[in-house]
Amino acid sequence: MTMGRLHASVPAEGLTGEELAAVRGDFPLLSRTVREGRPLVYLDSGATSQKPRVVLDAEREFYERHNAAVHRGAHQLAEEATEAFEGARETVARFLGAQSGEIVFTKNGTEGLNLLAYAFSNAAAPGALDGAPQEWADRLRLGPGDEVVVTEMEHHANLVPWQEVCRRTGATLRWIGVTDDGYLTDPAEVIGERTKVVSVTHVSNVLGTLVDLEPVVAAARAAGALVFVDACQSAPHLDISALTAPDSGVDALVFTGHKTLGPSGIGVLWARRGLLEAMPPFLTGGSMIEIVRMEGSTWAPPPQKFEAGVPMAAQAVGLAAALDYLTELGLDRVHAHDQALMRHTLQVLAERPWVQVIGPAEPADRVGAVSFTVEGVHPHDVGQILDDSGIAVRTGHHCAWPLHRRLRLAATTRASFGVYTTPEEIDAFATALDRVPDVFGVAG
Repeated sequence: MTMGRLHASVPAEGLTGEELAAVRGDFPLLSRTVREGRPLVYLDSGATSQKPRVVLDAEREFYERHNAAVHRGAHQLAEEATEAFEGARETVARFLGAQSGEIVFTKNGTEGLNLLAYAFSNAAAPGALDGAPQEWADRLRLGPGDEVVVTEMEHHANLVPWQEVCRRTGATLRWIGVTDDGYLTDPAEVIGERTKVVSVTHVSNVLGTLVDLEPVVAAARAAGALVFVDACQSAPHLDISALTAPDSGVDALVFTGHKTLGPSGIGVLWARRGLLEAMPPFLTGGSMIEIVRMEGSTWAPPPQKFEAGVPMAAQAVGLAAALDYLTELGLDRVHAHDQALMRHTLQVLAERPWVQVIGPAEPADRVGAVSFTVEGVHPHDVGQILDDSGIAVRTGHHCAWPLHRRLRLAATTRASFGVYTTPEEIDAFATALDRVPDVFGVAG
């Protein structure tokens, strides 16, 4: 099984021009204009994706026909709402090649990572691990002398929670470094016998680097450490089901709906059943309980154990529609389309010597995003020039401040793709970018 770059070579063909035109027709927002009637070129999908009509319709239909509190009430609407919600869980499980009982709905990827991180803080409370198998209980206990390993390219969502866990437990946070060209350094130099948790991104939201997970997992397994993967940037672009396979070495992953053509307010945590059964809950209250007495309570089995309160049913239904949409297109073809866009983007930027691309030079080592700088021009100014032409990009440190410090950069400009992005939009982006040297006196 391929555990690293998953699709280092892409045998599938991308979308034809006719298919891509049909896809764009599915996304109503892409037809609007901005900045005094200019066509919108949306190159900020790494921040949030646009939503196809089937997602909007699925949410609307739920509210118009089935809206009720899930897992509550004995009336027909409650039954329909529960069926729709649990059906969405089944869809997510199919997308990941997993079992529905391993799928926990969260608010977003950040909440999923916090859920994992807080399990280690909460495990220290008296009685928190009562009934958990000894093997899992030992793995969930962190203290002085233990180590948590992340990478230097993490989004803050997969860094700050682990900083906090280490602060609370006395464990030590360590990190795998990043090379100047955007790859990880040798994970075996950081992961060792004291490592209890390794939590890494699958695709960098800044560099676009598709992380080779095989050496990370190998080192973690040799240390007996748990392995968690942030798949928020990879899920919209490639088939990530290999990560949940029994022999993958990955114990949990997260992704978020709003980056995967789905609604805001919904995310997914997948984890091995044994881990979910052992983990203390993150939130407590209604729905996640088994028995409640004034003296104390017991928890429902997972996944309900981690879904306190009335769940986000309409958003789950919308996410299921988004994942079905990607599956129908074919994730291999979606990735091939991304690779074609990546090759084209790197080529047009290479033709502009005043642009410095950040991250791997090989398109096959990248997914979804290209960040760059223009010498002598602040990224925010570059973004403003592009916005004036209707080109939507992201500027700043992209919630990855330590990575920018490592690369000795204050900020970058990032263009990121969706399945609806066209080569012509990349050309429009490049043409708009050509205004930067003229406006700021950069040598072209």
